[in-house]
Amino acid sequence: MGWTPPQRAAWTETLGAGDMPPLTDELDRPFDPDLLLGEARARNGSTETESGDGDPEFRDGFDRLLYSLEHEANLDRVGRWWAHTWVARLLDVRSQVARYVREDPGVLDEMIERPIFVTGGPRTGTSILHALLAQDPANRVPTTWEFLRPVPPPEPATRDSDPRIALAEREIRFVTSAVPAMDAIHEKSGTLPKECISAHALAFRSEDFTGQFAIPGYAAWLAQCDMRPAYRYHRLVLQILQRRTPPGRRWVLKSPAHLLTLDALVDVYPDARLAVTHRDPLTVLASLSSLIATIHHAYGNPSDIRDVARTQTDLWCTAYDRLTAFRDAGRIAESDWHDSAYADFMRDPIAVVRELYATFGLDLEADAEHRMRDHLAARPQGKHGKHRYLFDDLGLDRDDIRSRLADYQKRFRVPTEEI
Repeated sequence: MGWTPPQRAAWTETLGAGDMPPLTDELDRPFDPDLLLGEARARNGSTETESGDGDPEFRDGFDRLLYSLEHEANLDRVGRWWAHTWVARLLDVRSQVARYVREDPGVLDEMIERPIFVTGGPRTGTSILHALLAQDPANRVPTTWEFLRPVPPPEPATRDSDPRIALAEREIRFVTSAVPAMDAIHEKSGTLPKECISAHALAFRSEDFTGQFAIPGYAAWLAQCDMRPAYRYHRLVLQILQRRTPPGRRWVLKSPAHLLTLDALVDVYPDARLAVTHRDPLTVLASLSSLIATIHHAYGNPSDIRDVARTQTDLWCTAYDRLTAFRDAGRIAESDWHDSAYADFMRDPIAVVRELYATFGLDLEADAEHRMRDHLAARPQGKHGKHRYLFDDLGLDRDDIRSRLADYQKRFRVPTEEI
């Protein structure tokens, strides 16, 4: 096998292996749901209702996640610390959201109209397309810090200087501090556009968790659970974020994981428009498996890339099947779909954006296009290094995967790449 994990920073090995009481005891704490909920109530002065303790939809995902973290993830002390920190922040934000809604119930009347969802397989250009659309002042794109800490609603005048940006930056840069090579694979920043799975995580029903940790029990539950509670919480977060924003801007959201849950998405957002990116799924699997194995490595949860590849193959074969079936079912009018090929986007991204706007009946103003071109010029491909990966490292049968994905490639005319 040719793939090897990138080098972890020296501090992770010291912290993960060291014996440093009382720090060691803190890092070895169990993932106990009731204990963590009690600590969150103490930190926030919140009631059981505000913490969500009595909400069965919340407790189902929360309890399953913590069980998998404790019994399946095999995290070292660095990974355990990170997981505890992440869960604590999510619980704190849930309490803040509940309190905000109680104090300003009118937020529930905020309208989310005709949102655009960018989706497609991972590593197919969804992030850069989302980032380009964010350059249009007519679009409202959630940033990392807003999805991580949405309360109180951002003020338009201080949105770019809010002190929560620094908090988000510190949190999301953890992976890069542990494995510096991560920047070449997937750039992160507190002010960059953020995926919807970060809002879904607040409902504890999210691919965000399965992308970070090897937790097969939780992943199996997530693959078949009702995702409407996650989308309803996602909608609530958007309502809060736009509470102090002048009306008229359209939301543009993004996540590859939407392919797995299109029915739930449209149940909550019946007037959604979908922009789908397409790329040879074998290339997708090679790049994605390398990314996830690297993330597991960063959290002290080393994974065999071949195991990761098998899991991701099953997941994304399911996702492409669901996309095909959902598209053919006609729940969304064809005029509310836009498809683009990765190769076309890499060749002329602005042309693809123009086509997307035309499909959805939108005007691409000259100033917005100029901003998009400036964004591209400032971020050339490979700016942070090159992500190298090979399909042959995955231990998969190339012909078998081609056969499983033939209907998807034929339905959406996805070209085959040399990989």
